[in-house]
Amino acid sequence: MKAAKAKPAAQSAATQPVPVAPPAAGKAKIRVFVADDHPFLRVGLTHLINKEADLTVCGEAETVAAVRSGVEKEKPDVFLTDLCLGDGDGLELIKSLKAQFPELPILVLSQQDETLFAERALRAGARGYIMKERATQDVLEGIRTIVAGDLYVSRKVAALAMRKLVEGGTDATAPAGSEISGLSDRELQVFRLLGAGKKTMEIAEALKLSHKTIETYRENIKHKLNLPNATALIHRATEWLQSQAKPGK
Repeated sequence: MKAAKAKPAAQSAATQPVPVAPPAAGKAKIRVFVADDHPFLRVGLTHLINKEADLTVCGEAETVAAVRSGVEKEKPDVFLTDLCLGDGDGLELIKSLKAQFPELPILVLSQQDETLFAERALRAGARGYIMKERATQDVLEGIRTIVAGDLYVSRKVAALAMRKLVEGGTDATAPAGSEISGLSDRELQVFRLLGAGKKTMEIAEALKLSHKTIETYRENIKHKLNLPNATALIHRATEWLQSQAKPGK
């Protein structure tokens, strides 16, 4: 399904108290837990959600650790999250939350390219994926859609998935010829951290893996991307991460 183009939710944030519409008679509001490492965006999302008669934000967090404790405490009806949080990886967080709370609907709101990350997020356990550039209206529709038991993705992602079903392939949302899409979730996680300037030991500590394991991932990534050496790997990872941060990605 294709949602209307809209300004990011964060742009609608206000400094005044958020007006809360009255809930429908006899019907409890859908309780949403919001996770994003940008405070202004969380304020904007809270403002947007709390204006709806059937929705309310029950908690928010900016780190993986805060998400785990907050979700366990609040028991939300929906978990809305970015893929990049302050102290961890969103895909791994989704996997662990689905293992602990299998009935929790999870909606991803991210600037990470949907053609590369949407299917990965759905495989991890999410029920929907929204690009931040389309956040304002899509978030509300997405929340209601996944609570009703359906998936929520853009028309572009749905079309790519249908093409995979018809033509076959390994990645429903991967553009033809995309080398990055051939990386596993963990390899992509390491690749992203390399692009952020992290050293091997720092990545090992962040992912709670051994130095040797990270070195193995680095070698696998170089092989899959046909890169000659470590310098080329860092350069490619840095360029890719910068491209992900550009508007429209």
